[in-house]
Amino acid sequence: MERTLVFVKPDGVQRGLIGEIIVRLEKRGLKLVGAKFMAVSDELAAEHYAIHEGKPFYDSLIAYITSSPVMAMVWAGPKAVEAVRQTMGATNPTNGEPGSVRQDLGLEIGRNLTHASDSVENGEKEIALWFKPEELVEWERAIDAWIFE
Repeated sequence: MERTLVFVKPDGVQRGLIGEIIVRLEKRGLKLVGAKFMAVSDELAAEHYAIHEGKPFYDSLIAYITSSPVMAMVWAGPKAVEAVRQTMGATNPTNGEPGSVRQDLGLEIGRNLTHASDSVENGEKEIALWFKPEELVEWERAIDAWIFE
């Protein structure tokens, strides 16, 4: 079963959308296996966004992600990465599919509410960066047989 990192960014936290985002992922059939509400350190932000270092928006991105707490989560399920990214929608909210989190609740790319891993490989790397193995819980849901083939 795939796992993926999702976090509700500072704008989503400040707007009180943590519950809405969790509900949408649960309704999709994904299973929550780790969660923590946390302040993002400068070090974690720099490591997570290292791919963007040197780009014009890098400093403002680091300042933004460290400006307020985030809700970091790990979700699991078949094709979890793809399912989460569909649920979240396009990075630019105005280009998102109707019904997606970002299209329904966002307006600007710089305030797009969530982060979601873009591949299985990056998901595993990001999960290892944000969570210790003992912070993840493997568990069986009674409804899994009705969701997963």
